[in-house]
Amino acid sequence: MNVPAPAGIATLVAYVATIPAANLAVTHFGAVSVGFGYAAPAGVYMVGLALVLRDLARESAGRGAVLAAIAVGTILSYFLADPALAGASAAAFAVAETMDFVVYEPLRKRGLLIAMLASNAVGLLADSLLFLKLAFGSFEYLPGQILGKAWMTFAAIAVLALLRRRKQASANA
Repeated sequence: MNVPAPAGIATLVAYVATIPAANLAVTHFGAVSVGFGYAAPAGVYMVGLALVLRDLARESAGRGAVLAAIAVGTILSYFLADPALAGASAAAFAVAETMDFVVYEPLRKRGLLIAMLASNAVGLLADSLLFLKLAFGSFEYLPGQILGKAWMTFAAIAVLALLRRRKQASANA
């Protein structure tokens, strides 16, 4: 069995930690503004971060470790969510993260940033649709959910692109 390097373990832990953080945010803060007059359940930013961290964990820890983390995250999501949200949270997490994974895998050969953009688009849409329908029976927060998660994806990709440029610049110096 291959044990992930410390960076892979740290990424997996951060990824799994987004689940209780998202559930606690929804339970304690309700809806938050995400810009342009839209609101979303407060866990939106943590879920957006989870999609990005899932992709980074895949790169640093491997496919098997990420699939195990998705299973752990689903269980945590169920047990740490408010009872009224537990099933919706677990189902949305499991489906969205698995869809993100399925889209990411074939695209990673084309580049990390392309794979992240495409897989996160699929994952954030699946998570938003499923969670909102199951938790609230409404798509009232759909634009806010999509916008909030997209902010996290774009911010992460901007940081990764900057880090990649710095790394290339220092390698060329």
